Amino acid sequence: MFKLFKKLDSKDWFYVVICVSLVVFQVWLDLKLPDYMSKITALVQTTGSSMGDILMQGGYMLLCAFGSLLSAIIVGYFAALLSSSFSRKLRKEIFEKVEYFGMEEIKKFSTSSLITRTTNDVTQVEMLIGMGLQMLIKAPIMAVWAISKIINKSIEWSALTGVGVLILLTAVIGLMIIVLPRFKIVQKLIDRINGVTRENLTGIRVIRAFNAEEFQKNLFAEVNNTLTNTQLFNQRCFSILNPIMNLVMHFLTLGIYVIGTYLIMEAHMLEKITLFGNMVVFTSYGMQVIMSFLMLAMIFMIWPRAQVSAARINEVLVEEAHVVDGDKTEGKPGCIGTVEFKNVSFKYPDADEYLLKDISFKVNKGETIAFIGSTGSGKSTLINLVPRFYDVTDGEVLIDGINVKEYTQEALHNKIGYVPQKAFMFTGSVKENVAYGENGKGEKSDKKIKEAIEVAQGTDFVMSMENGYDSHIARGGTNVSGGQKQRIAIARAIARDPEIYIFDDSFSALDYKTDATLRRELKNYTKDATSMIVAQRIGTILNADKIVVLDKGKCVGIGTHKELLKNCQIYQEIALSQLSEEELQHA
Repeated sequence: MFKLFKKLDSKDWFYVVICVSLVVFQVWLDLKLPDYMSKITALVQTTGSSMGDILMQGGYMLLCAFGSLLSAIIVGYFAALLSSSFSRKLRKEIFEKVEYFGMEEIKKFSTSSLITRTTNDVTQVEMLIGMGLQMLIKAPIMAVWAISKIINKSIEWSALTGVGVLILLTAVIGLMIIVLPRFKIVQKLIDRINGVTRENLTGIRVIRAFNAEEFQKNLFAEVNNTLTNTQLFNQRCFSILNPIMNLVMHFLTLGIYVIGTYLIMEAHMLEKITLFGNMVVFTSYGMQVIMSFLMLAMIFMIWPRAQVSAARINEVLVEEAHVVDGDKTEGKPGCIGTVEFKNVSFKYPDADEYLLKDISFKVNKGETIAFIGSTGSGKSTLINLVPRFYDVTDGEVLIDGINVKEYTQEALHNKIGYVPQKAFMFTGSVKENVAYGENGKGEKSDKKIKEAIEVAQGTDFVMSMENGYDSHIARGGTNVSGGQKQRIAIARAIARDPEIYIFDDSFSALDYKTDATLRRELKNYTKDATSMIVAQRIGTILNADKIVVLDKGKCVGIGTHKELLKNCQIYQEIALSQLSEEELQHA
């Protein structure tokens, strides 16, 4: 928690100082009320006292009460201002940190957990700051100040108050010990329930197709019931505090009056008035002490969960990204557009075995290199090493003659037009999806966007939509087909006008005619750029300048289509499984 508080800037600390000053002033006013009450009690019992004197003391009490109310309003305003601005900065910092995470860090935390940490966890910290500035500061100041006021009034009353405070402290500490570990469980369960809900909504078509609604309901119910039962246990534990507080408060008041009765009965006539006034004052101060602990108890109900949330937020903020920026922004002269793999091997961080082993090849500007192999052979993983979604375990990847680790990520990504295996659409128009992202070349013109869509063979279906290029695309592209999504994603890459195109099985949802037309247009349009294509269909890569054949993470063949048909058995098997010998000869 205190690590997060270090993020408060000078303006925030100024608000804190204002709040603390006003809280001290408020406590002083609250503790003046019993003094005026004592004076009124004495005036009422003193012969010859005038009504004016009594009303004057009552007026002072009203002024103190009004001043305390005004201070509380101002403190509440600044506390809300500070907590909301701090939570805004915290959410922004978490979001920006996550933006620079590599795939390794994203998988470590999980998407649902990062969403919970950015929303629910930050809200818990915000609530603590908002209430803490009003109660956490006020409660100890009031308790100590009130105790100092009554400590010399009567040893009997002081001892009774001490017993009450001890009972409250024991109850609060006991509850903290029981409940704190369960709050950690609660936040993890919120992660889990977010994950189940997200999975359910994302896979709704599959769920319905397989009649798995009941299974999903049971899965959600299991997580939801666990979360509910845990929360119920926590709330039941905290519900014990209220009756304990009320019992201590009422028994303290009763005890003060009982002890006061005996003291007054045994006192001399002149001391009776003083003792009675002290008893009234002590009762008021005793209630202030108990109220202080009541406020602390309310904070202690929020503190454990906020503490857990703060720890979870810090886990994200202190996490070091494994993909670190270099300092280069430009490649070597004469090497522009080249991509080279030198003895590259790769394994995932938690894996024991290498997924890619000793891969080497080079592709020059204007050339097309394709990757083919059985499922799980490492094609997509190899492609993902170029934009540094992961860093190589051994060897090096060079772009424009420079190791990708030496580039800034911004400069590296500006060189690449990437089309992922699963085309993702953002909420917005067709035009906004194609123009998405910055590539260091300024804003993309309407002409460039239309040209990119035309090359991607998307003009016909885009113009058939209600608003053409301004037609709405739902989140995830749920209102367009798989082939249409792929074409928009390809147009998005083309509109960047990059040095290197990466197509990760980006033609799989297209029919053969559209695929052939698109590749022909793409070849003409990108003749000055390097293209890297992952494909499952032989027809997609027939005309590539180089084809890399992968099998179980190893390169088993590099060459043109004709060369591989002669000297690579695995390529021959893949080709014959898709096309007949006659078709291959014709191709």
